[in-house]
Amino acid sequence: MNRVMVFGTFDILHPGHLNFLKQARKYGDYLIVVVGRDRTVEKVKGKLPKHSEKERVRQIEKTGLTDKVMLGYLKDHYKVIQEHKPDLICLGYDQNSFADGLPEALKRFKIKTRIVRLKPFKQDIYKSSKLNN
Repeated sequence: MNRVMVFGTFDILHPGHLNFLKQARKYGDYLIVVVGRDRTVEKVKGKLPKHSEKERVRQIEKTGLTDKVMLGYLKDHYKVIQEHKPDLICLGYDQNSFADGLPEALKRFKIKTRIVRLKPFKQDIYKSSKLNN
């Protein structure tokens, strides 16, 4: 079984998110979605998401595009990779801060996981920061 893992906030679930999940799904048989914790999102983005972490998990589950949806960890954001050992991690076109620490985390955990950067979907329209305004 080829396991694929993605990460995101997924606040205000929109067609760009759905496209992201569909692209990731094509890379494997089992898609794991890790949803950012409220405190992590606040730290990274400087503000809390509009929807709680539990609501965001429920919304992703409702899409039917995933096999497992879970919350990330507060202390070590990469620990979930060590636990699930995905064959592939798909990153969104705009996931830079998370991606910066990813190679080091994979070395630390001694995991040979490929990383693929997915294509944007109408990023001028479907970007959460634009939809929030």
